[in-house]
Amino acid sequence: MSGGGTDFEAKPALNPTALPVADAAQLLSAAGGQRVTAEMIQADVDAGAPINGDGTINLVQYAAWLVKEMSSRGD
Repeated sequence: MSGGGTDFEAKPALNPTALPVADAAQLLSAAGGQRVTAEMIQADVDAGAPINGDGTINLVQYAAWLVKEMSSRGD
């Protein structure tokens, strides 16, 4: 190893209570094993999924909304 430098830039930490739609899609795709697009999340927002005042997604609230939607449809 060489001196104290690194070969990568530090990325800001993700806040699961305030993720931009694109970041939420990327995270859910990586964690869930299925592709989730920003357009899919935006469609859910358009259908009533909760968002924060600044347009970001709270993953806990979003997950709860998805469960409620699935149970009301009988999925």
